[in-house]
Amino acid sequence: MSAESGFVKILNFIDGQFCEPVSGNYCDNINPSTGAVYSQWAQSNENDVELAVNASKKAFPRWKSLSNGQRSKILHRWADLIDENLERLAVAESIDNGKPISVSKAVDIPRSSKNLRFFADYILEIEPEIFEMPGEAMNYIERDPLGVVVAISPWNLPLYLFTWKVAPALAFGNTVVAKPSEVTPMTAFLLAELSLQAGVPPGVFNVVHGTGQDVGQALVTHPDVKAVTFTGSTQTGRIIAKQVSPLFKKLSLEMGGKNPNIVFADCDFESAISTTMRSSFANQGQICLCGSRVYVESSIYEKFKAELVNRTKNLVQGDPLSLDTEQGAVVSKTHFEKILGCIDQAKKDGGKIIIGGEPFNGAGENASGFFIQPTIIENLSQSCAGNQQEIFGPVITICPFVSEDQVIEWANGTEYGLAGSVWTADIEKARRVAKQLESGIVWINTWMLRDLRTPFGGMKNSGVGREGGQSAYHFFTEPKTVCVKLGGQNV
Repeated sequence: MSAESGFVKILNFIDGQFCEPVSGNYCDNINPSTGAVYSQWAQSNENDVELAVNASKKAFPRWKSLSNGQRSKILHRWADLIDENLERLAVAESIDNGKPISVSKAVDIPRSSKNLRFFADYILEIEPEIFEMPGEAMNYIERDPLGVVVAISPWNLPLYLFTWKVAPALAFGNTVVAKPSEVTPMTAFLLAELSLQAGVPPGVFNVVHGTGQDVGQALVTHPDVKAVTFTGSTQTGRIIAKQVSPLFKKLSLEMGGKNPNIVFADCDFESAISTTMRSSFANQGQICLCGSRVYVESSIYEKFKAELVNRTKNLVQGDPLSLDTEQGAVVSKTHFEKILGCIDQAKKDGGKIIIGGEPFNGAGENASGFFIQPTIIENLSQSCAGNQQEIFGPVITICPFVSEDQVIEWANGTEYGLAGSVWTADIEKARRVAKQLESGIVWINTWMLRDLRTPFGGMKNSGVGREGGQSAYHFFTEPKTVCVKLGGQNV
């Protein structure tokens, strides 16, 4: 049954087949824009994990023995099927997550197929690594897939980030057991269906639904799992790191951010303001890369603030399935309450709510949805929770600065170091500031512009390791150096 046609049971996908959880238990899946149950997901446990890891382990020898060209062809076919099912997947994503259908259609689903295509092409372009020792020897590097890899993905960009992990793992010859967030399991379920049509062999790609406690822990500690790639909160990342570190598995953690958006007076004002709107409120602010701390040079602060408030006031909020909607619901009741709690704390800390700060009352069936007005807060100290803790919602703080040194100190003054943006016409100044920012990614006069070949990840408590391009290649393979001594032999 398709996700948009009625009540669905979201099953596990193990060894090329959809299957009930061993326990026979299911949990309700909530549509965040209505607050109503519309499907159920398999409440799996360590028994389901064992079945999936065994299937993945059994499939590994055959999958790794395929040529890069053979794996590339399968991944391209899978990407084709995502494109052919754009409408269906976009509707499913918006219902499951609460995001506007326009975002699902333009960003989430197209990027999901792009992830598969990128790595399908990347494996055809890998150059051999050769190191000559003139007159003595030649060294070459072989890179072998690891085996069974666990991919744990978050709820904010469900299919987008799910495929970002699955695609490279499979492309480089590993087999995968994936756990999507239990908050947004639908498109991972549908992707498994498409994997059958794409010709992904049984056991190569497996999906186990469930909570971190019941499924995630069993996956990351399983002795046959060789690597774990995780995207999610810093709190959960700490738990995974503690569980995995004694087991000597490869580990990649992409975690939270409290990203600065630095606007200098000499910026292109229109470009800076329009992009700040996106980087503040895209996906209801539920993107780890969102610029949630906006720092504006004092000479243009009042003008910038007034225009930002005016444009925020005009954002269209409501039914995610309406093409006019620009702001949908946040992902769950729990997250809704957490965000409102952060806003209340900001008020207690002396923050001034200059727009928003309240639940949004939807109409009709959306009256019980988890909507929050886009919110801008000023007058907060740099040390308070509103400027230190990741809110992960449609909430930003705004503050004037007077010098480069001051804004750099503020920008670096959190436990996070994922991303940052710098807006100025002076490229020398932009590069000077970018060099001093403690961030894994710095955008100059742009935001969310991604070349998938470049390393992606954060510093400090924003992550461990990098994803994308060569970084993914190195993570999902193990290098072996072969040294051939020269001296008359045919090499």
